[in-house]
Amino acid sequence: MENSNLLLVYLSLLLTLLGVVALLILRQVFKTRRIEQTLNRLQAKLTKSKGTAQEYFELGSLLLDKKLYTQASLYLQQSLKALEEDETDNATLIYNALGFVYFAQEQYDLAIRNYKEALKIDPNYITGLNNLANSYEKKQLTQQALETYEKVLVIDPKNSTAKRRVDSLKKRLVPSS
Repeated sequence: MENSNLLLVYLSLLLTLLGVVALLILRQVFKTRRIEQTLNRLQAKLTKSKGTAQEYFELGSLLLDKKLYTQASLYLQQSLKALEEDETDNATLIYNALGFVYFAQEQYDLAIRNYKEALKIDPNYITGLNNLANSYEKKQLTQQALETYEKVLVIDPKNSTAKRRVDSLKKRLVPSS
């Protein structure tokens, strides 16, 4: 009797675990399917007619997620061209995304240029500042990276990325005795 109860418990646990895994897989499949449908819809629309800045940005972002950097940069640049004059907040996001495209391709000078464009619009844009500092680090510009991370901490003293990187960079800059 005890063995059959134990077997029933194990079987129940196994079925529960399989059910949870199946649910997670189904959720991922639906999410991927939705993304692919959006991607296909936007590509079809934007090849036939001119789109809005938001549509170009959305398509560029989807392509960026898929690591199709060249295509992503083209649509993000189209997004900048399609922006209305009152959409400066969106320009910040687009320049940051373009910076990320170039960063991912190890084109750090272009990444830095785009992050700086984003920061011209919004000098307190934390994500842009962190990304700029990270690009400086990749280019071995330790002092500029440190200064940029310190700017982040002035704006957001609890920023964990900046805190961690400032500590690390200060250790690198201080000569060991």
